[in-house]
Amino acid sequence: MSITKILLISAMVPLMFVARACEQSEPDSLMKGDQKNTKKMKEHKFKIQKSEEEWRIVLGEQEYHILREKGTEPAFTGKLYDNKQNGIYLCAACSEPLFSSETKFESCTGWPSFYKPLADSAVLEESDDRYGMKRTEVRCAHCGGHLGHVFPDGPEPTGLRYCLNSAALDFEAE
Repeated sequence: MSITKILLISAMVPLMFVARACEQSEPDSLMKGDQKNTKKMKEHKFKIQKSEEEWRIVLGEQEYHILREKGTEPAFTGKLYDNKQNGIYLCAACSEPLFSSETKFESCTGWPSFYKPLADSAVLEESDDRYGMKRTEVRCAHCGGHLGHVFPDGPEPTGLRYCLNSAALDFEAE
């Protein structure tokens, strides 16, 4: 086998793992009976309103791509995926508190994962059918920034995995 084929195969194996981890389909109700904030994004009145030009000024290039263009950072590269400190995770665009270290868990996906937000009203969820996958997008309810996705393969008590981009979050240690 040629060195090119070996390199190609070794590059594809981790990508297949990551793609599988993020392609889980969702059940009809992710919250097992809890009331979720599933109001349509177009109907929601975000407290922070900025033009895309204003967002480009206040966010770095990677943060803008993820928070405003619904991008994704490469797995295992984010500043917070392996963070073990106690504290609060904030939206990187507007500093709104979103998740607690108490609900963070090791998902082996390469992105920070939580089983629930600080409050249901902190995030909005909306169906995302891009790339041929049925997923649920998670956005900051305060500014509308794209955070990541939620999947039904997390630990109890919710059974959810909020799989988020590190670049969409800031961290405030206790």
